[in-house]
Amino acid sequence: MSDSLWDGRKFRLLNIVDDHNREMLTMEADLSIPALRLIRVLKYLREFRGLPEMIRVDNGPEFISHKLED
Repeated sequence: MSDSLWDGRKFRLLNIVDDHNREMLTMEADLSIPALRLIRVLKYLREFRGLPEMIRVDNGPEFISHKLED
């Protein structure tokens, strides 16, 4: 999700939600969220929640990256 600040700068929100029970697992907000930051967030969640059976990505081209394949 993205929007603009009053000065025109865009910001992004990364929301990770459990589709089964709609629990918000994490939310990150920043001016940009590069793939390496997403990977760091996913590794953190893996430590405390375990690996999910499936990850569904609902976004534009932001996270289309070979880095996520690893």
